[in-house]
Amino acid sequence: MYQNIGQAAMLFAAQTGWKEWRFYDLGFFLAAVPIVFIYGICIGSFLNVVIIRLPRGESLIKRASHCMNCGAKIRIIDLIPIFSWLFLRGKCHSCGEKISGRYPLVEALNGLLYVANFFAFGFSLNMVMMCILTSLLVVVAFMDWDTLEMDLRILLLIALMAIPIHFTWPMELSRQLIGAVCIALPFFLIGEISRHYIKKKTGEDYRGIELGDTYLMAAAGLCLGWKGIVPAAFIGILLAAIGGIIQKKVTGDSKFAFGPYLCFGIWIGAMFGEELTNWYLSRLPQPETVSYYSALFL
Repeated sequence: MYQNIGQAAMLFAAQTGWKEWRFYDLGFFLAAVPIVFIYGICIGSFLNVVIIRLPRGESLIKRASHCMNCGAKIRIIDLIPIFSWLFLRGKCHSCGEKISGRYPLVEALNGLLYVANFFAFGFSLNMVMMCILTSLLVVVAFMDWDTLEMDLRILLLIALMAIPIHFTWPMELSRQLIGAVCIALPFFLIGEISRHYIKKKTGEDYRGIELGDTYLMAAAGLCLGWKGIVPAAFIGILLAAIGGIIQKKVTGDSKFAFGPYLCFGIWIGAMFGEELTNWYLSRLPQPETVSYYSALFL
């Protein structure tokens, strides 16, 4: 039975052209998923610290985890990801102040995304690269949601991920360089044009697309290449349009964080972007006049 399931999974991967699914043995798969999830939620617990402290300029390591209300040091037993929050019923053990449900949400999200990465890459160096990129995107998304700003140090780490990805995935340097500019450059131009228009019309000095979003797409494009970043941008913009309309109706405020939608699009682009792009290009006519240039970049 286990062998048949493994063969079916490998056949599915071959037919779809997706990354090779690695759960050849169901017993191994069932044992590995909880381990990956637990590891993911533990990393997610640290991500909560990064998301909260970096915008405040606080050290990530000098001060122990503490209650944001009373300042009491959090006991070791209360640091178990997700479960401690459930056992404490979402309240501080010292002062009883309510603890935001965002903490277990970030932990669970990071764990589930790690499991999805495991589905795609198995236990491999590619999975490690993808998990690091995933966690960086989680930090950027929630930090931008909270503050409407992105930390340049995190964006720089995403850009630096392009170096190991170049060798482990692998990916041609030309694809990475094109990926770095093909979305970021239009974003920058739209931001500059909208800035002058908004300032002339309202007197306020801000951009339709902020520089942080531009830097994010440049860094991510360097990692994913143009085949990954183009569908990532399309998905992110589509989701942002939907989210922006909903927020406008609920709050009346048209200004919202673009980063979380882009980060989700980037994650999808890293997982499925190349396959989506290849599928789309395969449906287009291939004139002989562009076949030489296509060969250079495809």
